[in-house]
Amino acid sequence: MDDDAGDASPPPAAAGVGATAAQSRDMAASPTSSRSVTETVNGSHRFVIQGYSLAKGMGVGKHIASETFSVGGYQWAVYFYPDGKNPEDNSAYVSVFIALASEGTDVRALFELTLLDQSGKGKHKVHSHFDRSLESGPYTLKYRGSMWGYKRFFRRTALETSDFLKDDCLKINCTVGVVVSTIDYSRPHSILVPDSDIGYHFGTLLDNHEGVDVVLSVGGERFHAHKLVLAARSTVFRSKFFDDEDGEKNEPGENDDVQEIVIDDMEPKVFKAMLHFIYRDTLVDDNELGGSSSEGSIFDTLAAKLLAAADKYDLARLRLLCESYLCKAISVATVASTLALADRHHAMELKAVCLKFAAENLSAVIRTEGFDYLKDNCPSLQSEILRTLAGCEEECSSGGKSQSVWGQLSDGGDTSGRRVRPRT
Repeated sequence: MDDDAGDASPPPAAAGVGATAAQSRDMAASPTSSRSVTETVNGSHRFVIQGYSLAKGMGVGKHIASETFSVGGYQWAVYFYPDGKNPEDNSAYVSVFIALASEGTDVRALFELTLLDQSGKGKHKVHSHFDRSLESGPYTLKYRGSMWGYKRFFRRTALETSDFLKDDCLKINCTVGVVVSTIDYSRPHSILVPDSDIGYHFGTLLDNHEGVDVVLSVGGERFHAHKLVLAARSTVFRSKFFDDEDGEKNEPGENDDVQEIVIDDMEPKVFKAMLHFIYRDTLVDDNELGGSSSEGSIFDTLAAKLLAAADKYDLARLRLLCESYLCKAISVATVASTLALADRHHAMELKAVCLKFAAENLSAVIRTEGFDYLKDNCPSLQSEILRTLAGCEEECSSGGKSQSVWGQLSDGGDTSGRRVRPRT
């Protein structure tokens, strides 16, 4: 058999027909390789349960759900059972679970649940997959709604006298590590191309005042800029610089003198942030965009004023960036005023999010100052909220998971923050 196997090799003469000895050596000098890498994609979410004492008594097996969060391409949620999940425990324990909230089959993951010690001593209660060996590997969730957690997470009597409960508030940190496998293989001739740096170079042009041909006076402050850059980014600036009074086009370079323009309807800090975007194509830092709406009206934040500037100067990408930023701060307390802001400045993506959020949390939203503002200034938006709610009810009517309009109005929600609705 060994002799027969050796006959499978090509005879020496055949090897010389298609390749020289030097070519054979070159081929042998450039091997390829690959490896399978299995690791976890990790993400965390903090779930704050305000009003724990009011949640008690909702019933065994009934839960409060966190907002969904994304890890590893899947949506997840934390379920907290104030009266426990297991009827046999007679509400002696609280239960906590992590649930797969999106479609998926056989999703393998590691989990960690941490009940935070609010005394400052750092004695948190931690249940974790991450810091111990797993005899049977990661936990597998078979389908949407599958859960991992603890029916007897903490005895209620002990919890209510512990440092984990402060000001009737619990804080739970959840970490999910989704197991993914990838193939890593060598690319002997690949060339790494860095990210675009055009924004950096244009920003340097703005900072150094090189070649400026226009000065914009805003609230007593002077900003040096370039007509061509402003015109390329904004149709409003293009019309201002290159259309004469009769609507005729002026060619760039016809007037070489530095032109000064007064802008009297914008604050200097807002105009500066708008220039930052025009030249760099990014928003200013978050700490410059302003604090949360709890510190004042949403209309007073830099993000809101920048949204208005984007609308005025036809900067569609800037408007969308502002919408995305403002969307992150939507809560029961801010949604009505944010809705009015979005409607005023044609921020349609933000408006749609606000309408849906307000409809889903209507009983709490109607008790806010922002809703009173809508009554006095934007009554048509109230009608849009109700129409959105009606649409949501039609979508959910077959499953019986949505309350009627009047059920929402009489439900009595929490006006101090985001309304949390149980998810099934």
